[in-house]
Amino acid sequence: MSRTLKAIAWDHSRAYPPLVAVSQTYEELHPGVHIQWDKRTLNEFGHKPINQLTSDYDLIVIDHPWAGYCFDQNLVLDLRNLLSEEVLNQLDQLTIGASFSSYNYNDKLLAVPIDAATPAPSWRQDLMDKADLPIPKTWNDLIVLADKKRAIMPGFGADLFLNWLMLLHALDAQPFETGEVMAEQEPSLEAMAMLKRLAEPMPDEIFQWNPIKVAEMMTSTSQYAYCAFAYSYGNYSRPSFVNHPLKYGNLVSVNGQPLRSILGGTGIAITTGCQQVSLAVDFTVYCSSAYTQSNIYTYAGGQPVRQEAWQNSELNLFAGGFFADSYDTHQNAIIRPRYNGYVAFQEQAGIPLQQYIKGELSGYEAWNEIEKMYLLSRKNEIRNK
Repeated sequence: MSRTLKAIAWDHSRAYPPLVAVSQTYEELHPGVHIQWDKRTLNEFGHKPINQLTSDYDLIVIDHPWAGYCFDQNLVLDLRNLLSEEVLNQLDQLTIGASFSSYNYNDKLLAVPIDAATPAPSWRQDLMDKADLPIPKTWNDLIVLADKKRAIMPGFGADLFLNWLMLLHALDAQPFETGEVMAEQEPSLEAMAMLKRLAEPMPDEIFQWNPIKVAEMMTSTSQYAYCAFAYSYGNYSRPSFVNHPLKYGNLVSVNGQPLRSILGGTGIAITTGCQQVSLAVDFTVYCSSAYTQSNIYTYAGGQPVRQEAWQNSELNLFAGGFFADSYDTHQNAIIRPRYNGYVAFQEQAGIPLQQYIKGELSGYEAWNEIEKMYLLSRKNEIRNK
Protein backbone atom coordinates (compact mmCIF):
# COMPACT_ATOMS: atom_id res chain seq x y z
CA MET A 1 0.00 0.00 0.00
CA SER A 2 1.40 3.35 -1.06
CA ARG A 3 1.59 6.14 1.52
CA THR A 4 2.42 9.77 0.70
CA LEU A 5 3.42 12.76 2.81
CA LYS A 6 3.30 16.25 1.29
CA ALA A 7 5.87 18.62 2.74
CA ILE A 8 7.17 22.14 2.18
CA ALA A 9 10.60 23.63 2.90
CA TRP A 10 12.18 26.88 1.71
CA ASP A 11 14.20 27.63 -1.37
CA HIS A 12 17.91 27.34 -0.64
CA SER A 13 20.63 24.72 -0.88
CA ARG A 14 20.76 24.64 2.93
CA ALA A 15 17.07 23.74 3.13
CA TYR A 16 15.58 21.87 0.19
CA PRO A 17 18.28 19.48 -1.17
CA PRO A 18 19.16 17.90 2.20
CA LEU A 19 15.52 17.11 2.90
CA VAL A 20 15.05 15.64 -0.56
CA ALA A 21 18.18 13.52 -0.05
CA VAL A 22 17.05 12.32 3.38
CA SER A 23 13.60 11.54 1.98
CA GLN A 24 15.06 9.52 -0.87
CA THR A 25 16.99 7.38 1.59
CA TYR A 26 13.95 7.02 3.84
CA GLU A 27 11.82 5.92 0.88
CA GLU A 28 14.37 3.27 -0.02
CA LEU A 29 14.24 1.96 3.55
CA HIS A 30 10.41 2.04 3.56
CA PRO A 31 9.03 0.69 0.26
CA GLY A 32 5.68 2.21 -0.67
CA VAL A 33 6.37 5.52 1.10
CA HIS A 34 6.67 8.73 -0.93
CA ILE A 35 7.58 12.13 0.51
CA GLN A 36 6.85 14.99 -1.86
CA TRP A 37 8.69 18.28 -1.15
CA ASP A 38 7.75 21.75 -2.36
CA LYS A 39 9.56 24.99 -1.52
CA ARG A 40 8.84 28.66 -0.90
CA THR A 41 10.95 31.81 -0.65
CA LEU A 42 12.92 32.77 2.44
CA ASN A 43 10.56 35.68 3.18
CA GLU A 44 7.52 33.43 2.76
CA PHE A 45 9.15 30.94 5.12
CA GLY A 46 9.55 33.62 7.78
CA HIS A 47 6.31 35.53 7.41
CA LYS A 48 3.62 33.91 5.23
CA PRO A 49 0.82 32.82 7.60
CA ILE A 50 0.98 29.09 8.25
CA ASN A 51 -2.79 28.71 7.86
CA GLN A 52 -2.27 29.19 4.13
CA LEU A 53 -0.26 25.95 4.05
CA THR A 54 -1.84 23.52 6.47
CA SER A 55 -4.65 22.40 4.18
CA ASP A 56 -2.14 21.36 1.51
CA TYR A 57 0.73 19.85 3.50
CA ASP A 58 1.38 17.22 6.15
CA LEU A 59 4.83 18.51 7.11
CA ILE A 60 5.94 22.14 7.30
CA VAL A 61 9.49 23.34 7.86
CA ILE A 62 8.95 26.15 10.35
CA ASP A 63 10.78 28.43 12.79
CA HIS A 64 9.96 28.88 16.45
CA PRO A 65 8.25 32.32 16.49
CA TRP A 66 5.19 30.70 14.87
CA ALA A 67 4.43 28.66 18.02
CA GLY A 68 1.76 30.88 19.58
CA TYR A 69 -0.04 31.46 16.29
CA CYS A 70 -0.02 27.78 15.28
CA PHE A 71 -1.31 26.48 18.61
CA ASP A 72 -3.91 29.23 19.01
CA GLN A 73 -5.22 28.41 15.53
CA ASN A 74 -4.95 24.63 16.06
CA LEU A 75 -2.83 24.29 12.91
CA VAL A 76 -0.20 21.80 14.09
CA LEU A 77 0.00 18.80 16.38
CA ASP A 78 1.62 18.96 19.79
CA LEU A 79 4.60 16.70 19.21
CA ARG A 80 5.32 16.35 22.91
CA ASN A 81 2.55 13.76 23.06
CA LEU A 82 3.79 11.90 19.98
CA LEU A 83 7.50 11.47 20.65
CA SER A 84 9.04 8.97 23.05
CA GLU A 85 10.75 10.17 26.21
CA GLU A 86 14.02 8.87 24.79
CA VAL A 87 13.71 11.01 21.67
CA LEU A 88 12.60 14.07 23.67
CA ASN A 89 15.57 13.71 26.02
CA GLN A 90 18.00 13.35 23.13
CA LEU A 91 16.64 16.44 21.41
CA ASP A 92 16.81 18.36 24.67
CA GLN A 93 20.35 17.35 25.54
CA LEU A 94 22.02 16.85 22.18
CA THR A 95 20.89 19.78 20.00
CA ILE A 96 22.94 22.96 19.89
CA GLY A 97 22.06 25.83 22.18
CA ALA A 98 18.38 26.63 22.63
CA SER A 99 17.30 24.90 19.41
CA PHE A 100 15.02 22.39 21.12
CA SER A 101 13.83 24.77 23.85
CA SER A 102 12.73 27.28 21.24
CA TYR A 103 9.99 24.95 19.98
CA ASN A 104 8.60 24.31 23.48
CA TYR A 105 5.78 26.76 24.12
CA ASN A 106 3.23 26.58 26.93
CA ASP A 107 4.11 22.93 27.56
CA LYS A 108 3.58 22.04 23.90
CA LEU A 109 6.15 21.16 21.24
CA LEU A 110 5.73 22.95 17.91
CA ALA A 111 8.33 21.08 15.86
CA VAL A 112 11.31 18.75 15.89
CA PRO A 113 14.46 20.82 15.25
CA ILE A 114 16.55 19.84 12.23
CA ASP A 115 18.58 23.00 11.43
CA ALA A 116 20.53 25.48 13.58
CA ALA A 117 21.30 29.06 12.58
CA THR A 118 21.83 32.49 14.12
CA PRO A 119 23.40 35.79 13.03
CA ALA A 120 27.17 35.44 13.02
CA PRO A 121 30.02 37.38 11.43
CA SER A 122 31.59 36.09 8.22
CA TRP A 123 34.53 37.20 6.13
CA ARG A 124 36.77 36.49 3.18
CA GLN A 125 40.07 35.54 4.79
CA ASP A 126 41.95 36.11 1.52
CA LEU A 127 40.70 39.69 1.28
CA MET A 128 41.32 40.40 4.95
CA ASP A 129 44.91 39.13 4.60
CA LYS A 130 45.52 41.04 1.37
CA ALA A 131 44.45 44.33 2.97
CA ASP A 132 46.16 43.47 6.28
CA LEU A 133 42.86 43.86 8.13
CA PRO A 134 42.48 42.28 11.59
CA ILE A 135 39.32 40.37 12.48
CA PRO A 136 37.21 42.73 14.66
CA LYS A 137 36.95 41.80 18.33
CA THR A 138 34.96 44.77 19.65
CA TRP A 139 32.17 47.04 18.39
CA ASN A 140 34.72 49.84 17.92
CA ASP A 141 36.87 47.52 15.79
CA LEU A 142 33.79 46.85 13.69
CA ILE A 143 33.16 50.57 13.16
CA VAL A 144 36.78 51.04 12.04
CA LEU A 145 36.38 48.30 9.44
CA ALA A 146 33.05 49.74 8.24
CA ASP A 147 34.63 53.19 7.85
CA LYS A 148 37.16 51.61 5.51
CA LYS A 149 34.16 50.46 3.43
CA ARG A 150 35.15 46.82 3.73
CA ALA A 151 32.29 45.74 6.03
CA ILE A 152 28.65 45.08 5.16
CA MET A 153 25.48 43.75 6.76
CA PRO A 154 21.97 42.87 5.54
CA GLY A 155 19.58 45.79 6.02
CA PHE A 156 16.39 43.95 5.05
CA GLY A 157 13.69 44.97 7.52
CA ALA A 158 13.39 41.75 9.52
CA ASP A 159 17.17 41.29 9.70
CA LEU A 160 17.67 44.86 10.84
CA PHE A 161 15.05 44.42 13.53
CA LEU A 162 16.59 41.19 14.84
CA ASN A 163 20.07 42.70 14.97
CA TRP A 164 18.61 45.69 16.84
CA LEU A 165 17.03 43.18 19.23
CA MET A 166 20.48 41.65 19.77
CA LEU A 167 21.78 45.07 20.82
CA LEU A 168 18.75 45.66 23.05
CA HIS A 169 19.70 42.56 25.01
CA ALA A 170 23.32 43.70 25.20
CA LEU A 171 22.29 47.12 26.55
CA ASP A 172 19.83 45.62 29.05
CA ALA A 173 16.79 47.27 27.47
CA GLN A 174 14.65 44.38 28.78
CA PRO A 175 12.91 43.68 25.45
CA PHE A 176 9.55 41.88 25.50
CA GLU A 177 9.46 41.57 29.27
CA THR A 178 6.02 43.19 29.51
CA GLY A 179 2.99 43.53 27.29
CA GLU A 180 2.98 47.31 27.66
CA VAL A 181 6.44 48.35 26.42
CA MET A 182 8.59 46.48 23.93
CA ALA A 183 11.85 47.90 25.33
CA GLU A 184 13.04 50.75 27.51
CA GLN A 185 13.42 53.99 25.59
CA GLU A 186 16.95 55.16 26.41
CA PRO A 187 18.84 51.92 25.59
CA SER A 188 16.54 51.41 22.58
CA LEU A 189 17.66 54.74 21.15
CA GLU A 190 21.28 53.90 21.93
CA ALA A 191 20.97 50.60 20.07
CA MET A 192 19.43 52.39 17.08
CA ALA A 193 22.30 54.88 17.05
CA MET A 194 24.83 52.06 17.11
CA LEU A 195 23.23 50.42 14.06
CA LYS A 196 23.02 53.75 12.25
CA ARG A 197 26.68 54.49 12.91
CA LEU A 198 27.64 51.06 11.59
CA ALA A 199 25.49 51.49 8.47
CA GLU A 200 26.63 55.03 7.61
CA PRO A 201 29.54 53.96 5.34
CA MET A 202 27.43 51.27 3.65
CA PRO A 203 25.42 51.74 0.43
CA ASP A 204 21.65 52.22 0.49
CA GLU A 205 21.33 48.91 -1.33
CA ILE A 206 21.80 47.07 1.97
CA PHE A 207 18.12 47.73 2.74
CA GLN A 208 17.25 45.30 -0.06
CA TRP A 209 19.75 42.65 1.01
CA ASN A 210 18.96 39.58 3.09
CA PRO A 211 21.65 37.20 4.43
CA ILE A 212 21.60 35.02 1.30
CA LYS A 213 22.19 38.03 -0.94
CA VAL A 214 25.10 39.18 1.21
CA ALA A 215 26.72 35.74 1.27
CA GLU A 216 26.36 35.28 -2.48
CA MET A 217 27.79 38.73 -3.15
CA MET A 218 30.75 38.20 -0.82
CA THR A 219 31.63 34.84 -2.34
CA SER A 220 31.33 36.01 -5.96
CA THR A 221 32.86 39.52 -5.79
CA SER A 222 35.71 41.14 -3.87
CA GLN A 223 33.97 44.39 -2.94
CA TYR A 224 33.40 43.52 0.72
CA ALA A 225 35.64 41.53 3.00
CA TYR A 226 33.56 41.26 6.17
CA CYS A 227 29.91 40.90 7.21
CA ALA A 228 29.18 42.18 10.70
CA PHE A 229 26.32 39.74 11.35
CA ALA A 230 23.86 37.85 9.21
CA TYR A 231 21.97 34.59 9.69
CA SER A 232 24.52 31.85 9.14
CA TYR A 233 24.62 29.88 5.91
CA GLY A 234 27.45 27.42 6.35
CA ASN A 235 27.20 26.33 2.70
CA TYR A 236 29.17 29.46 1.82
CA SER A 237 32.12 28.31 3.91
CA ARG A 238 32.39 25.03 1.99
CA PRO A 239 35.11 24.89 -0.69
CA SER A 240 32.86 22.47 -2.58
CA PHE A 241 30.04 25.03 -2.73
CA VAL A 242 31.71 28.33 -3.71
CA ASN A 243 34.95 29.47 -5.33
CA HIS A 244 35.73 31.99 -2.60
CA PRO A 245 34.48 30.50 0.68
CA LEU A 246 33.68 32.54 3.75
CA LYS A 247 35.01 32.04 7.22
CA TYR A 248 32.40 32.25 9.96
CA GLY A 249 33.24 33.23 13.52
CA ASN A 250 31.88 34.56 16.78
CA LEU A 251 30.36 37.94 17.50
CA VAL A 252 32.21 41.05 18.66
CA SER A 253 31.92 42.31 22.22
CA VAL A 254 29.96 45.32 23.48
CA ASN A 255 30.84 46.78 26.86
CA GLY A 256 33.26 43.92 27.42
CA GLN A 257 30.74 41.12 26.79
CA PRO A 258 30.28 39.08 23.58
CA LEU A 259 27.04 39.85 21.79
CA ARG A 260 24.35 37.18 21.87
CA SER A 261 22.45 36.97 18.59
CA ILE A 262 18.83 35.98 17.99
CA LEU A 263 18.18 32.31 17.27
CA GLY A 264 16.96 31.17 13.87
CA GLY A 265 17.05 27.62 12.54
CA THR A 266 14.19 25.37 11.54
CA GLY A 267 12.13 22.41 12.66
CA ILE A 268 9.54 20.12 11.13
CA ALA A 269 5.94 20.54 12.30
CA ILE A 270 3.10 18.11 11.57
CA THR A 271 -0.19 19.70 10.58
CA THR A 272 -3.50 18.83 12.19
CA GLY A 273 -4.79 17.73 8.79
CA CYS A 274 -2.14 15.03 8.38
CA GLN A 275 -3.71 11.62 7.76
CA GLN A 276 -0.49 9.64 8.22
CA VAL A 277 0.59 10.84 11.66
CA SER A 278 2.64 7.81 12.69
CA LEU A 279 4.53 7.93 9.39
CA ALA A 280 5.06 11.68 9.72
CA VAL A 281 6.44 11.25 13.24
CA ASP A 282 8.77 8.44 12.20
CA PHE A 283 10.16 10.41 9.25
CA THR A 284 10.61 13.55 11.35
CA VAL A 285 12.50 11.66 14.03
CA TYR A 286 14.63 10.06 11.30
CA CYS A 287 15.54 13.54 9.96
CA SER A 288 16.61 14.70 13.42
CA SER A 289 18.60 11.63 14.41
CA ALA A 290 22.31 11.92 15.09
CA TYR A 291 23.12 9.44 12.33
CA THR A 292 21.11 11.22 9.62
CA GLN A 293 22.26 14.68 10.69
CA SER A 294 25.92 13.63 10.80
CA ASN A 295 25.82 12.02 7.39
CA ILE A 296 23.52 12.56 4.41
CA TYR A 297 21.73 15.64 5.81
CA THR A 298 24.93 17.66 6.23
CA TYR A 299 26.74 16.30 3.17
CA ALA A 300 23.71 17.15 1.00
CA GLY A 301 23.89 20.81 2.07
CA GLY A 302 22.12 20.90 5.43
CA GLN A 303 23.13 22.88 8.49
CA PRO A 304 22.54 20.36 11.27
CA VAL A 305 21.14 20.90 14.74
CA ARG A 306 22.68 17.90 16.47
CA GLN A 307 25.72 18.40 18.68
CA GLU A 308 27.17 15.16 17.32
CA ALA A 309 27.39 16.78 13.87
CA TRP A 310 28.71 20.12 15.15
CA GLN A 311 31.49 18.36 17.03
CA ASN A 312 32.44 15.97 14.23
CA SER A 313 35.96 16.83 13.03
CA GLU A 314 35.42 15.34 9.55
CA LEU A 315 32.24 17.34 9.02
CA ASN A 316 33.96 20.46 10.29
CA LEU A 317 36.72 20.01 7.71
CA PHE A 318 34.15 19.38 4.98
CA ALA A 319 32.34 22.59 6.04
CA GLY A 320 35.46 24.75 5.94
CA GLY A 321 35.66 25.07 9.71
CA PHE A 322 32.14 26.48 10.03
CA PHE A 323 31.05 24.33 12.96
CA ALA A 324 34.05 24.89 15.21
CA ASP A 325 34.56 28.53 14.25
CA SER A 326 30.99 29.72 14.98
CA TYR A 327 30.04 27.25 17.70
CA ASP A 328 29.91 29.70 20.62
CA THR A 329 27.62 32.14 18.82
CA HIS A 330 25.16 29.39 17.91
CA GLN A 331 25.35 27.84 21.35
CA ASN A 332 24.52 31.13 23.10
CA ALA A 333 21.78 32.49 20.81
CA ILE A 334 18.60 33.93 22.33
CA ILE A 335 15.07 32.62 21.69
CA ARG A 336 12.68 35.05 19.98
CA PRO A 337 9.18 35.84 21.32
CA ARG A 338 6.54 33.33 20.26
CA TYR A 339 3.22 34.93 21.23
CA ASN A 340 0.42 35.02 18.66
CA GLY A 341 1.03 38.27 16.79
CA TYR A 342 4.83 38.41 17.04
CA VAL A 343 5.66 37.26 13.49
CA ALA A 344 3.73 40.11 11.85
CA PHE A 345 5.41 42.53 14.26
CA GLN A 346 8.87 41.22 13.33
CA GLU A 347 8.09 41.62 9.64
CA GLN A 348 7.06 45.27 9.94
CA ALA A 349 9.08 46.66 12.86
CA GLY A 350 12.21 46.89 10.74
CA ILE A 351 10.65 49.59 8.53
CA PRO A 352 10.95 52.43 11.09
CA LEU A 353 14.53 51.31 11.76
CA GLN A 354 15.31 51.59 8.06
CA GLN A 355 13.69 55.03 7.96
CA TYR A 356 15.75 56.15 10.97
CA ILE A 357 19.03 54.96 9.47
CA LYS A 358 18.16 56.75 6.21
CA GLY A 359 17.45 59.98 8.12
CA GLU A 360 13.71 59.93 7.40
CA LEU A 361 12.71 59.58 11.08
CA SER A 362 14.31 60.66 14.32
CA GLY A 363 15.30 57.97 16.78
CA TYR A 364 12.37 58.84 19.05
CA GLU A 365 9.91 58.76 16.13
CA ALA A 366 11.17 55.34 15.05
CA TRP A 367 11.02 53.98 18.61
CA ASN A 368 7.51 55.38 19.05
CA GLU A 369 6.34 53.74 15.80
CA ILE A 370 7.77 50.41 16.90
CA GLU A 371 6.10 50.71 20.30
CA LYS A 372 2.73 51.36 18.64
CA MET A 373 3.20 48.29 16.44
CA TYR A 374 4.15 46.25 19.49
CA LEU A 375 0.96 47.12 21.37
CA LEU A 376 -1.09 46.18 18.30
CA SER A 377 0.81 42.89 17.97
CA ARG A 378 0.05 42.01 21.58
CA LYS A 379 -3.64 42.34 20.74
CA ASN A 380 -3.04 40.38 17.52
CA GLU A 381 -4.17 43.45 15.57
CA ILE A 382 -1.19 43.71 13.23
CA ARG A 383 -1.19 41.60 10.07
CA ASN A 384 1.50 40.11 7.85
CA LYS A 385 1.90 41.89 4.55
